[in-house]
Amino acid sequence: MNSDFFKDKHVLVAGGAGFIGSHLISKLLLAGAKVRAADIKDKPQINDSRIEYVQCDLTRKEDCQKVVKGMDYVFMAAANTAGAAVMEHKPLVHVTPNVIMNGLMLESSHEAGVKKFLFISSNTVYPDLDTPMKEEDMKYGDVFYKYYFVAWMKQFSEVMCQMYAKGKSPMKTIIVRPANSYGPYSNFDPEMSHVIPALIRKVVERQNPLPVWGDGTDIKDFIYVEDLVEGMLLAMEKLETPDPVNLATGKQCTIKEILHDILEIDGYKDAKIEFDTSKPMMIKKRLISPEKAKAVLGFEAKTPLKDGLQKTISWYRSTL
Repeated sequence: MNSDFFKDKHVLVAGGAGFIGSHLISKLLLAGAKVRAADIKDKPQINDSRIEYVQCDLTRKEDCQKVVKGMDYVFMAAANTAGAAVMEHKPLVHVTPNVIMNGLMLESSHEAGVKKFLFISSNTVYPDLDTPMKEEDMKYGDVFYKYYFVAWMKQFSEVMCQMYAKGKSPMKTIIVRPANSYGPYSNFDPEMSHVIPALIRKVVERQNPLPVWGDGTDIKDFIYVEDLVEGMLLAMEKLETPDPVNLATGKQCTIKEILHDILEIDGYKDAKIEFDTSKPMMIKKRLISPEKAKAVLGFEAKTPLKDGLQKTISWYRSTL
């Protein structure tokens, strides 16, 4: 990243009290940016007098207009998210609030003369194939059936980004498609957490038996959040069009392998593991190609999985 690109620039992090947003803010402050953070939550995870925090509801047009005013760059890290249980039983909760937020934030940013708008899409937009997904593999509507709602929402939001980039008085929009991210500030709530935070919580609590959803053979690409944020900053700096870019490690691992590492790192030696295939499971294998990000951004994820897990466990133990 060009150390001067964000210096003295006015940057909005929508979702600034959340997981990815909190890490973005830390990096932007180091880069000398003037940071505004917008979130529906009233308690930020990072307390720093240099940050202008605005509590707001981004499903309201007036709130969107207020937070984008005077901004050079917008990172759209605000989203209505949840884990596998919600995606299985209440998938529609992902649709309306996210489409409204994304649409209103794009509209308000365009009206305010924002220079660039970065949207965080998802690897759910890809079809159910077991080969590493390249950006051009995305086909509208061709998605894993359990991702139907969230994937269509992300695909439509990508189209909205393209609309604002190609219309009259275009606004530059950027689209990134991350691998599964994890790290400090993750949501460890039992009802809302994704797989790595959920496993860490169970191990730290020394649950015995230790329940694991599924059979543990699911294959995923997990990226440490600081690597992901580095890729996002590079994308904002270097990209000029809404041509999507994956941010991933290109490495695969199973849930069993992750659990083994967490148990080893935290010293839980006599855990009785109980795999529960009656619980909601998502796609069995999702591989993601990082080649385009390497070519156009010079980006490569640097944090080995075990190191990232160690940092996340240490943060969870010291903070929560």
